[in-house]
Amino acid sequence: MPSPPFPVPCPPSGCFDADRHFYSVRVYFEDTDLSGVVYHANYLRWFERARSDMLRLLGIDQRGAHEAGQGAFAVTDLALKYQRPARLDDDVLIVSTVSAVTRVTCTLVQKALRGDELLAEAQVRVAFVSPAGRAMRLPAPFITAFTSLLVPPQEGPVRS
Repeated sequence: MPSPPFPVPCPPSGCFDADRHFYSVRVYFEDTDLSGVVYHANYLRWFERARSDMLRLLGIDQRGAHEAGQGAFAVTDLALKYQRPARLDDDVLIVSTVSAVTRVTCTLVQKALRGDELLAEAQVRVAFVSPAGRAMRLPAPFITAFTSLLVPPQEGPVRS
């Protein structure tokens, strides 16, 4: 198949502004439930996409680490608070920050915003796990990358 006669756009990866990663999504019909608001699980999908692209922009090759048998990231803890619903055709901005880094885990705060309005907020802890599924030390370059984005702790979502 021949290449198109024009530049093909790349998928959006978001961008960094200092220690914050920004990732935009638009609400499509497939994202909504019967009542016309975004189905609750779709916020998790958006947060996952934003985290994955944040890692890609940091130079962390998740696929390469997995294929080399080094390991992969797994969510070990998640707190999510919904504030307001997103609706069809809304432009939603996912803002991700790193709030804690240990030898084994990284904790992020992710917010879904419509303009200045907070729709949902999550605190997500991920661990690096071996191919056998055991938590293991983060590779040194990963720790360096996460630490470079570390922001002071802020009040996170309410846990029950």
